[in-house]
This record gives sequence, structure tokens and C-alpha cells, in this order.
Amino acid sequence: MPTPALEPALTHDNWRPSFSPWLIALTVAMAAFMEVLDTSIANVALPHMAGALAAGPDESTWVLTSYLVANAIILPLNGWLSAQLGRKRYFMLSMAGFTAASALCGIAPSLGMLVFFRVLQGLFGGGLQPGAQAILADSFELKQRGMAFALYGVAVVCAPALGPTLGGWITDNLDWRWIFWINIPVGLVAIPLAAMMVEDPPYLAKRRASNKGRVDYIGLGFIALGLGSLQYVLDTGQQKDWFADRTIVILTGLCVIGIIGAIIWELWYAKHPIVDLRLFKERNFATASILMFLLGCVLLASTVLLPMMLQTLMGYTATQAGMVLSPGGVIIILILPFVGQMLSRGVQPRLLIVVGLITTAIGLFFMGQFSTDIDFRTAVIARLVQSSGLAFLFVPINTVAYAFLPPGKNNDASGMINLMRNVGGAVGIAFVTTMVARDSQTHQATLIAHATPYNPAYTNQLSGLTHQLIASGLNAADAAQQAVGMIYGAIQRQAAMLAYVDNFKLIGILMLAIIPAVFMMKRTKFHHKADEAPHVG
Repeated sequence: MPTPALEPALTHDNWRPSFSPWLIALTVAMAAFMEVLDTSIANVALPHMAGALAAGPDESTWVLTSYLVANAIILPLNGWLSAQLGRKRYFMLSMAGFTAASALCGIAPSLGMLVFFRVLQGLFGGGLQPGAQAILADSFELKQRGMAFALYGVAVVCAPALGPTLGGWITDNLDWRWIFWINIPVGLVAIPLAAMMVEDPPYLAKRRASNKGRVDYIGLGFIALGLGSLQYVLDTGQQKDWFADRTIVILTGLCVIGIIGAIIWELWYAKHPIVDLRLFKERNFATASILMFLLGCVLLASTVLLPMMLQTLMGYTATQAGMVLSPGGVIIILILPFVGQMLSRGVQPRLLIVVGLITTAIGLFFMGQFSTDIDFRTAVIARLVQSSGLAFLFVPINTVAYAFLPPGKNNDASGMINLMRNVGGAVGIAFVTTMVARDSQTHQATLIAHATPYNPAYTNQLSGLTHQLIASGLNAADAAQQAVGMIYGAIQRQAAMLAYVDNFKLIGILMLAIIPAVFMMKRTKFHHKADEAPHVG
């Protein structure tokens, strides 16, 4: 029996923005692209930063972690900050602050100053993605949201894929400081456009008046403690061997205290909660949040895993590895408008999400067949297949997430959705980097167990290499020693490749395992009649 038709919450009470919503969408998408790009563009430049600022490799990672920690803390607070300051004012403040912090990062004279400016960047940048999504949700009718989120998706989904390529090219051809300075012209264009076109709907003014002066300091403290500790643990756990390190153990405990404390306080004790956790009572929003967590996990994990494999095992430069990812960004740009059109014409979002999960899994299983002999074309094709699936996920998930929420909750919802994606990305990166390191050791031990004088294949290969080295001019002793070293190097390389393909397959299985959860969403079908608000039918 088909699920009965359900009517979603309307985006506004006959309110329309003064400017074309498509111009507004383009403006906020520029700001979101600028912020998302900064989550990945600095990765490939870390060695150059460390050298220029006289820092060690481990210290240079604070350039990444400081940004992510600050970003994670501010994301769930967006609804409250928008209510206190006004969404337009807060969005413009975020853009101006992010642009200024980018300029300061580019002139930082020391690692300590760079980390401090990256914290500022993360705090201001945390308001851009949620603000952009909330503005889109209020500016467009429900029927048009698919295409609106498709435009926004081009920025948010492509930026992590293009970041390493752009960062590698800038680092190789200009100076690492330009990875921050390129934000300045984007900000200088987007800020006046937002000032001119973005407006606050009437309901936001009412909410601001009712919440004025009310600050949930206890909730804010719990959230900062929990999310800040979580982000640090995820970013540095592998470097510190996880729970073998006392700092990781302490921060894990603080993370648990902060998150549980925030949940209890915000749900039962706070008179004016800083985060509306009751949003998760709405089934579509809760399911969409889980899916967005997984989308962030797969997007950022694969964005780290594939270039890392290409650079460490295949000898690719940062720019070449980025070029493998770039066609995936192009295919997303091409597919997203098509997905938005299908949503606008009434295609079930749930079906599109299932198509996206299956296609993404196929691409990951394709990567799971990689060997040390793959060529550039094979890696690009696998990335294209995976990226095609990702294009079918972002827009339907966001469209369904907001469909049944009242307009007053769009700011809170956008902050939580973006937090789920960012935390998912941090979890995905931490998981794959840890698993690659540990699986490599496991596979290496297994392969070395077969490298014994009792294995004919090993002895034949050792003998062949030894004779080749003797023929090249080495004496017998040196040739035998180098032959053993060459075989050991090949074993290490093969063990690492097996670890990478194991992780690709594991992520693919995760994509398929989540498919049943998609059908927990309410059935939605968007259509529009003249002079009638869009609804679900």
C-alpha cells in the first residue's frame, strides 16, 4: 500500500525576496565555495609551510586541525547566532571575517600566528555554509529547491575535490601563501552582492526580538568542550597511536562529557537552548543527517585516500594526483543540474539517493580492484564513476532534510546538517588513515612470512635479481644484499596497495549497507499548481 501523501512545512508566509533567488543562490554559493575549498586546499602545502616557518611535519598539521576544530565548534551555533545578530548581518560578518583572516594567514610570520589566524578563519567560515543553505531554503519555493541546492552543491561537493589540485598547482608554481590570498577577491565580490540582495524573512525578525539578550552559556560550554575535543582526537589520533597516548585518552573523556552534557542540558534544562536537538524528532531530517554524515565520510575519505595512494605508491606529484580528482569535480558539475531538474519534475528523492549510493559503491569497488600497475586513465575512470554517484546524493538529501521543517528552524537545521557532514569527513579521514597504516602492517607480515628460502618463488626471484645486479657490475655479496632489499621494498609496496584496496571496498560496503535507511524517509513528490503553495503529493 503506498505511503499517504504528506504536506511539508512551507518555506515562508507569502514572503519573497526582492531580488531574483537565482542571483542570491549564486552569491551565497560563491561564499560557501570559498570556505569549503579551505578545508582541503592547504593539505598539499604543509611541507612547504613547515619549511618556510621553521616547523616540523607534526607541528604543521596544526594548520589543518586548528581550522577544523574552530569550524566544528561554531557550526551548531549558527541558528542561535543568526537569531541574535540577524541572518544577513551574521552571514556578512562571516564573509568579511573569513576574508580578513585569509589575508592574515597569507602574511603570517610564524607557525603560531598562522595557527591563530586559521582559528579565526574557522570561526568565521563556520557561518558561511549553514547561512548559505538557510538563505536558499527561505528564498526558493519547495518545487525549486532541487535546482537551488544543485547550484549550491557544485560549490560544496566540488571544492574538496578541486582543493588538492589547486593547492598543488599554487604551491608548485607560485607560493603557498597564495592558497589563502585567493579568497580575497572572492570575498570582495561576494560581500557587496550579499549586502545588496540578501534579506531576512519576517519570521527571523520576530525570533531575534524574542531571543535578544538570552545566552545559553552552559550549553555553549558543553558544545565547545565536546566538539573541540572530538575534532582534535580525530585529527591527531593516528599520529599519537590513539589511546596509547594520554592526551588522546583525556580528550576522549572530555569529548564524551561535553557531548552527553550538551544533550542532557539542551533537551531538559535549558530554557532557551543554543542548539535545537528536537529537530531530530522529524524523521526525514534525522535520516538526512545520517546520510549527510556518510556523504562527508566518503567524500573526504576518498579525497584523501586516492591521492595519498597515487603519491606514495605510484610516484605522482601533488599536481598529478590532483588531476586524477579534478575530472570527478567536472562530472559533478554536469550531473547536479540534471538531478535538480528530476527533483523539480517529481522524481522521488529516495530513488535518486539509492541510485547515488549504488553508483558510489560501484566506483569504490572499482578502486578496490586497483593494483600497483594501474595507469592514470584507470584511476580517473574509477574516480568519475564514484563522483557520479556523489552527485546524486547531495541535492536530494538536502531537499528532503528541509521539506518538513517549519521556516523558523531552517537556520538551526542548516547548522546541524553541515556539522554532520564535517564530522563525517573528520571521522572518514581518521578511519582510513588509521586502517591503511594498520592493514599495511598486517599484509606486510603475511607477505614476509612467504619470503623464505623454502619458497621456490622467492628463491627464484632472489636469484634472478642477484644475477641481474652482478651483470650490472656489482660483486656477489653486494648484489645479494641489494636483491633482498629490492624484494622487501616490493613487499612493502604491495602490502600498502592491499591496505588501500581493502579500505576502498570497505567504504563501498558501507554505502550499500545504508540503503535500507533511505526508505525510512517519508515519501515526497514535489509538484506545483498555479496560485497554490508547493506541497508533497
